[in-house]
Amino acid sequence: MDSSFFLTTLAAAIGLFTVLRKLRFHQEDNRKKDPSSSSPSSSLSPSIVPPPSSSRIWTHDVFPSFRGEDVRRDFLSHIQMEFERKGITPFIDNEIKRGESIGPELIRTIRGSKIAIILLSRNYASSKWCLDELVEIMKCREELGQTVMAVFYKVDPSDVKNLTGDFGKVFKKTCAGEERECIERWRQALAKVATIAGYHSDNWVNEAAMIKKIATDISDVLNNFTPSNDFDSLVGMGAHLEKLKPLLCIGSDEVRMIGIWGPPGIGKTTIARVAYNQLSNSFQLSVYMDDLKAHPTRLCSDDYSLKLQLQQQFMSQITNHKDMVVSHLGVVSNRLKDKKVLVVLDGVDRSIQLDAMAKETWWFGPGSRIIITTQDQKLLRAHGINHIYKVNFPTNDEALQIFCMHSFGQKSPKDGFEELAREVTQLAGELPLGLRVIGSYFRGMSKQEWINVLPRLRTSLDADIRSILKFSYDALDDEDKDLFLHIACFFSYEEIHKVEEYLAKKFIDVRQRLNVLAEKSLISIDWGVIRMHSLLEKLGREIVCKQSVHEPGQRQFLYEFREICELLTGDATGSKSVIGIKLDYYKIEEELDVSEKAFDGMSNLQFLQVTNGYRKTLQLTRGLNYLSHKLRLLHWSHFPMSCFPCNVNLEFLVELIMIGSKLEKLWEGTKPLRSLKWMDLSDSVNLKELPDFSTATKLEKLYLRNCWSLIKLPRLPGNTMEELDIGGCSSLVEFPSFTGNAVNLLKLNLVSFPNLVELPSYVGNATNLQNLNLSNCSHLVELPLSFGNLHKLQTLILKGCNKLENFPNNTTLEFLNDFDLAGCSSLDLGGFSSIGNVVNLQTLNLSSLPQLLEVPSFIGNATNLEDLILSNCSNLVELPLFIGNLEKLKRLRLEGCSKLEVLPTNINLESLFELNLNDCSMLKRFPEISTNIRNLYLIGTAIEQVPPSIRSWPRLDELKMSYFENLKDFPHALERITCMCLTDTEIEEVPPWVKKISRLSVFVLKGCRKLVTLPAISESVRYMDASDCNSLEILECSFHNQYLTLNFTNCFKLNQEARNLIIQNSCRYAVLPGGQVPPYFAHRATGGGPLTIKLNEKPLPKYMIFKACILLVSKVDHDGSPEENSMEVDIIYQNSNKKLYPALAEHLYIFRVEAEVTSSELLFEFKLGSNDVWEIGECGLVQDLEIP
Repeated sequence: MDSSFFLTTLAAAIGLFTVLRKLRFHQEDNRKKDPSSSSPSSSLSPSIVPPPSSSRIWTHDVFPSFRGEDVRRDFLSHIQMEFERKGITPFIDNEIKRGESIGPELIRTIRGSKIAIILLSRNYASSKWCLDELVEIMKCREELGQTVMAVFYKVDPSDVKNLTGDFGKVFKKTCAGEERECIERWRQALAKVATIAGYHSDNWVNEAAMIKKIATDISDVLNNFTPSNDFDSLVGMGAHLEKLKPLLCIGSDEVRMIGIWGPPGIGKTTIARVAYNQLSNSFQLSVYMDDLKAHPTRLCSDDYSLKLQLQQQFMSQITNHKDMVVSHLGVVSNRLKDKKVLVVLDGVDRSIQLDAMAKETWWFGPGSRIIITTQDQKLLRAHGINHIYKVNFPTNDEALQIFCMHSFGQKSPKDGFEELAREVTQLAGELPLGLRVIGSYFRGMSKQEWINVLPRLRTSLDADIRSILKFSYDALDDEDKDLFLHIACFFSYEEIHKVEEYLAKKFIDVRQRLNVLAEKSLISIDWGVIRMHSLLEKLGREIVCKQSVHEPGQRQFLYEFREICELLTGDATGSKSVIGIKLDYYKIEEELDVSEKAFDGMSNLQFLQVTNGYRKTLQLTRGLNYLSHKLRLLHWSHFPMSCFPCNVNLEFLVELIMIGSKLEKLWEGTKPLRSLKWMDLSDSVNLKELPDFSTATKLEKLYLRNCWSLIKLPRLPGNTMEELDIGGCSSLVEFPSFTGNAVNLLKLNLVSFPNLVELPSYVGNATNLQNLNLSNCSHLVELPLSFGNLHKLQTLILKGCNKLENFPNNTTLEFLNDFDLAGCSSLDLGGFSSIGNVVNLQTLNLSSLPQLLEVPSFIGNATNLEDLILSNCSNLVELPLFIGNLEKLKRLRLEGCSKLEVLPTNINLESLFELNLNDCSMLKRFPEISTNIRNLYLIGTAIEQVPPSIRSWPRLDELKMSYFENLKDFPHALERITCMCLTDTEIEEVPPWVKKISRLSVFVLKGCRKLVTLPAISESVRYMDASDCNSLEILECSFHNQYLTLNFTNCFKLNQEARNLIIQNSCRYAVLPGGQVPPYFAHRATGGGPLTIKLNEKPLPKYMIFKACILLVSKVDHDGSPEENSMEVDIIYQNSNKKLYPALAEHLYIFRVEAEVTSSELLFEFKLGSNDVWEIGECGLVQDLEIP
């Protein structure tokens, strides 16, 4: 579909709407030039009275009121013929018998006509019937807003108004013997009709021309009679107009220019058109200058000539004067400075366009509005336009609706197309243009046709979309085009400060050039991250692909994984042209071994990113001969070599990322690292040593988390270091030292640093430190006095420091946002009594502190606190009343506070949406500390009453409670409970009223050892835990919810019927006792397979759903209880994984598997993640026909 055709259609839809408005305001000028028009009342003016309501039922287009003896044979017959030609339906009175007065039927006809046309002729007033018609018509004009037109046929309008001349004589004769009231009604009606702008036959030389003009004007009125509904189906338009309304400020008399700004295809033009359609009737003059960038003006020798041409085009359209000549640039201001105008300049891309048509606000009269749509924000700013509406992308739901409107003609997908529609919507990147064009392309296609088209859609652009997007690209200069390609192929969704460093050698002033792309809506910069729309990314990648269609190694960037793999593993080599390679290896199924010569020819390679999966790594069994010395970014996750090539030169390297690598050391000796700023070697568990970093004088961030084998660190550049993460480096003998002081250190992570007994004193000199994480430093006993120097701390995590005894009294927590003391069981809490200002504190974790007897008083001053965690404080008895001061508190967790008895009353924490009181076993009173709670957890409490007031809690979505015998007496509770926990080991049956809990989604029966039968339960349940119900035999329920998870571990007495019910229903996940994979699973194998499934379906579907069954067996003998090995295991299959929990022998694990169909044979093989305890004994598969 041609997108320009779409816009043209929109233009045509409202084009006729402007005709009458221009007639209304410009025929005064025309009358001075056209002698055929009468001076006081010469032109059609249907806008004098508002059009009638569109909700009325119309019987005719036109009601003509006339004196037959004057006009029937000539004028009337001719105008009726013209009506017929133009498709206008007039009322014809041949069948109505005329009497002394008009009857109800004729009155209904007048009221049911959109337009009344009064043919005032010499003898019109001789008919009482005509005069009564006129009275009724004028009444409809005033009361119903009927459009009335007047034709003065061989009679002067002043004679009609003043009742003089022959017309007056006829009228007086008719009035003879009539009642005064009747005569007065006629007089008033004639006086009013004489003032209506109309047509005077004496001013027309050619009667045929007058008739044609009248019929044309009536046709125009009818075209615009009903308010346009062209835009009623536009999704999200109401929200756009609401946001635009305060910028337009229509009630103000100021002249205001408003910009509508956004990327190509976002909907700027459509928004402007809808606004124009709704507002233009309120302005004296209006004009919509359509897509200025798509309709370039003719070539001009200089700017002045171009401005004249643009101004002439503008004035011609706004005045409806096609041949207007503009001889100087003052014409706009001269003609429009006293007129209230609405101007839309669509698609402005050059400042000269604004200078020519809307340079100054004083060019236009009070109340004027000038709307400019553009992709270039800088252009608006340069013109002094501060009222700018940035058009954002639609929400996911709105995008789906837009797509569906064009693909299905409705706002939701047709049955069976839901997933396909969502995928296509995602591929269109939620860009309205893309959604419209692609939606129209799919319209009428079968489901299989959709499936066949999708692969091409994933990798290429629609031609119409490409042409619109490329227009913006082509307008860039060469440097900006090059930067655009860098972003499209490599740096979308990258932090801007990093991109600046990567490209500093390539471009002068990278930030300024990025701002240019942002101002032209080709990228966005949000929260410091560069984002490019997916369709613009595709455009950039297509442009790069065309650099060398058949030889990928000759392109600037390589991003298509199959081409990269061929290049890295085959005989072909890359060239000096290649500057960037981005390989997502985890998407590839086959194992690949990279040639040692893979990078030999790529001497200009600057950016190399290889993203391996956790269990799939690109192999380098023969090593690497060469890496470009120009590398700026080297990101190779799970790098498979133990050391870099000996000849590597990383002098220009800015960032090194090798998370999860096999590296044991980086390189021998000292390398020049003068550009290195960021290094991340986290989870490189074999890494034993780091080289000399004395040349890394710009190093800012070093991440070594979980490098378990690392024994010692080199001296680090303290003057530049901002972030250091050595959490989990359990083999480190000593804390790293710094060259110089650590004054610039902002973040320090020492998680699980077992050898840390005390912090080095120089940590106290890191006076800019904002984030310090010491969690699980289990041998840390005290913090140094210099800790008090850390005034700027925002996050302090001491969780699990169970030997920490004291907290320095001189510590200032004024800027602290997050404070975690969970599990600091040796800490003396008395020191916290002196804590001062904590007004910025948002999260406080004091869980698992047995020494906590009462809530510290400083919390009452933490008025910005949002999360308070007091879980498992086993000696906490009550909450203080000052908790009511925490007006911003959102989450309050008290689970496991086994001695908690009292919560405050008469407080309402308005912001609180989660309250967790699980296992507060002594709490008897239902909590009523907030009526805005969304999630309320009361499992394991002693509560046995529920107040009726919870019915009026508007936000309560989740209510978890334990079963108690009288719960059935609280129907208001049964209406709100979503999780029921019934763990009474003595209960023998489930009460029947449980089924009445209509919103129940979680049902826990764990450990009900005497329960024999499980009755029917609510279909709303999504998770049921009946583990350890040792006596359970019979299931009377059915499981139809495809999202259901079932746990029947250790229910060994389940009968075969119950087992079949669990196995054969389409639940998402189920575990139950069993010693072998049942025959129900048609495809079975020992161990993890492989299993081969041959497909006979024609055509082959894109995806198929199967149910898998796994039987685990232990590698070792276990004499202990099953709980000893109740851990989870990972099952891996087809690049996916599933967690099985709890891991038990003699149990079956059933779960759903989705498989992509690429051939007529599907191959499945199940593997366990690294596991020393369990292995797969058997596996099975069956197609799940119940899931679409």
